[in-house]
Amino acid sequence: MQPTSTLVSVRGLDLNLTTWEPPPDVEASGLTILFLHGFADSAASFDLVLPLLARAGHRVIAPDLRGFGDSAWLGAGGYYHFPDYLADVVDLLRQLAPERLAVVAHSMGGTIAVQLAGVGVVPIEKLVLMEGLGPPAHPLELTPERFRRWLDDLATHRARPEHRSFSSLDEVVERLRATHTNVPVEILKTRAPLLVKQREDGRYVWKFDPLHRTVGPTPFLIEAFMAFLRRISCPTLVIHGGATGFHPEDEQERIEAIRDVRVIDIPDAGHMMHWTRPEQVSRAILDFLD
Repeated sequence: MQPTSTLVSVRGLDLNLTTWEPPPDVEASGLTILFLHGFADSAASFDLVLPLLARAGHRVIAPDLRGFGDSAWLGAGGYYHFPDYLADVVDLLRQLAPERLAVVAHSMGGTIAVQLAGVGVVPIEKLVLMEGLGPPAHPLELTPERFRRWLDDLATHRARPEHRSFSSLDEVVERLRATHTNVPVEILKTRAPLLVKQREDGRYVWKFDPLHRTVGPTPFLIEAFMAFLRRISCPTLVIHGGATGFHPEDEQERIEAIRDVRVIDIPDAGHMMHWTRPEQVSRAILDFLD
């Protein structure tokens, strides 16, 4: 069983969409599961989870968000403002028009999924948030400083618009180790080829648009996010990655804002749980969907 990858035109950008279909010998459930990846990640790195869900009879779709993975980058003068991710997902779902839909989202993808469920323009049967309850709240009084940093970052990007390159995949793994300190190196070696591309000169660079390295100007407003959480009407599962995962200070308050919520913890899975504990993550999702 192999996935298919297609380019779908979404709001003028070609987004790469990976699809896993149920095997021919498995009865299809009729449910489509949309996966939304986190920052600097891509749909490809869910490859240890998605086939297990497809074998259970579900159709699984996973886009690379704009500027990530194999999806198109923005042109000159554009910027990755967060609401555009939501608009892209809505456009994609309206094109695909699944009869039944569940959404599974990790990290940054979880923020998008919460907004998607909160606005209610697309019916969602069930929602799974893998440490996707949003980033730390941003104090409003720091907004001018955030704008200043954004402008400074844009100037830096114009001066150095390309990624740092790596001479080998081993160098890529070493860079990943610095970011994902709790992920075993054996796992990072399997993830590295999914997150980089090789240039004509043989060197490797990250797949995501270097513009993502800049700090966005729009602050994360916890009051607005809580309003989205309170508007979620479908049953929701929150999956924690244990003590080494990501936990905002007001995490419990965010969870309690969801009217129909279940919480489970996968000890020692960490934030990148779909890399470190794919079988347990898949089983938790399937148990919840069933």
